[in-house]
Amino acid sequence: MRDLAFVGFLLALIGMGFRRPFLFVLAYVYVDIVSPQRLTYILLNSVPISLILVSLAVGSWALFDDKRDTRVTPRQVMLLMLLVYCGITTTQADFPLEAADKWSWVWKALAFAIFLPLTLRTRLRIESLVLFMVLSAASIIIVGGIKTAAGGGGYGSLNLMMDSNSGLYEGSILSTVAIAIIPLIAWLARYGTIYVPDWRVRLFAAALIFACLLIPVGTQARTGLICIGVLGVTFLRQTKRRVLYLGGLAAVALVAIPMLPASFTTRMNTIQGYQADSSASTRIAVWQWTLGYVKDHPYGGGFEAYRQNKLRIVKHATVTTGEQQDVSSIVEYDQARAYHSAYFEMLGEQGYPGLVLWLVIHLSGLFRMEVLRTRYRKSQEDGWIASLAIALQQGHLIYLIGSLFVGIAFQPFVYMLVGLQIGLDTYAARRAKEAQSQPGFGSVRKAVPQPS
Repeated sequence: MRDLAFVGFLLALIGMGFRRPFLFVLAYVYVDIVSPQRLTYILLNSVPISLILVSLAVGSWALFDDKRDTRVTPRQVMLLMLLVYCGITTTQADFPLEAADKWSWVWKALAFAIFLPLTLRTRLRIESLVLFMVLSAASIIIVGGIKTAAGGGGYGSLNLMMDSNSGLYEGSILSTVAIAIIPLIAWLARYGTIYVPDWRVRLFAAALIFACLLIPVGTQARTGLICIGVLGVTFLRQTKRRVLYLGGLAAVALVAIPMLPASFTTRMNTIQGYQADSSASTRIAVWQWTLGYVKDHPYGGGFEAYRQNKLRIVKHATVTTGEQQDVSSIVEYDQARAYHSAYFEMLGEQGYPGLVLWLVIHLSGLFRMEVLRTRYRKSQEDGWIASLAIALQQGHLIYLIGSLFVGIAFQPFVYMLVGLQIGLDTYAARRAKEAQSQPGFGSVRKAVPQPS
């Protein structure tokens, strides 16, 4: 029955796409995030559904979409440069077969991020993309939230519809994305036009936000707790009554902490130090190895270069005997451990040029969203642009902080977020140009925003 539900939904989307071609783009977004072909037993897992949908999306755009005033921005050029650079390092990779396997999905994420802004020509399309991204992620988050509330979960043991540790089905990645989309959920609940905000929409949004906050508890991912902290700080910037806001956060924390599972609080306590924690000690050792590796390989070792690392890990354990505490050192050896950081992932695999290009792509996104926020925050007609820019900036910042501890440099969901930012930026630039060309245009907008 589940197979039939997935097939029926996709067939309905594809059928409507022949009348509204942009739905092919949204269908691809859904498939890329949820991976329904991996959730079914027979009907979808034997069909190249992603290839079919992206072919329909690109083909329908090329044949039927309005291309007047189509803009290619500097960030799209940088994404193309990163795509080409990663392709070159893949041909020179230390592990050719493993690198080719990762390249097989990385290039698709980058290429789709370059293509996506070209399709976002209207507010309805922008909102539709936000809605599909949120609801697609929500289909996984709601399952995890319900299981967590029912008493399930645990580090590496929260089952999210399928037994997989890839994509959004991996605990730390899902925790980061779940917290990052909370500002987008809040934006839809306030400015949405597809589902006009009323008490039902707001109730669902509140429940979904609660489910998002439960995901770090269910997965027991320390990254999720850090992301929640970043979310709280970003909302502090937007609130007018900051003292009341901080007081409310403190009250919620006092009520929530005693209700958290003991296993969760025990794991979160390991954030305080790394030397006694095996996972954290291993990450530090991998990062140190990466810094040494790029001294001899400044252009990186290609995808999966971490497989050659050999680590010497020193852990310190405190043993209490009566009133006396003794600190003992334990030396362990390990090898082929992953980076567990997007920054070191980029450095080890793509070297200094790749890391710099990756940082410029993401940091320029934060800057451009700040430009849009400043320009449109007082506009009554286009206030939604400023609010969406803030939400995208908050989500992007949460990703950048969370990715310090998770190897998600090429997570496709994030590159959809980047494509959405670029699309919003070019839409705002077209709006400003149209307003400037209208008779009686005054000094309300003196400069046309230049998209990044």
